[in-house]
This record gives sequence, C-alpha cells and structure tokens, in this order.
Amino acid sequence: MANKHTIILMQTSHNRATRTFMDYESISQAMDGICALYERKLKELNPAMRNITYDIEDLYNFIDGLTDLSALVYDFFLLA
Repeated sequence: MANKHTIILMQTSHNRATRTFMDYESISQAMDGICALYERKLKELNPAMRNITYDIEDLYNFIDGLTDLSALVYDFFLLA
C-alpha cells in the first residue's frame, strides 16, 4: 500500500465546525491515524484509567458514530 497518499476527511458531529482533515503518506498510516484518534478519545473519556483496552467492534462503533468519515487515496502509479 505504499505510494498511496491518503487524506482522511472527518466530521465528528452535525456541527459543520467539526469538519477536519488528516494527511498521510499511505493507507496503512491513515488507518493507524484513525485508531490513534479513537485511543485519544478513550483516554479523554477515561482519564483515571492507566490501561485501556478495546476490540475491533469498539473501534467500528466509534467510526459509525462519526457524522462523516471519508478517505481520498491518490495512486502515484495511476496518477489518479
């Protein structure tokens, strides 16, 4: 998945002011970035917990709870 520059577009609520984007050099870095967002949210919601665990279902629920999440992927080989 190298050479697939990826931009993640995200809106966390219906408020348009929550729109943001994140820029990554690969799809795998973008997926790691989404996981990191979820982990930061967990730490924010549970500041007293030293060890927080989650499974893929929890991550899917976080993603499904976002108002919008899209990925724009550029393939250098296709130039598109």
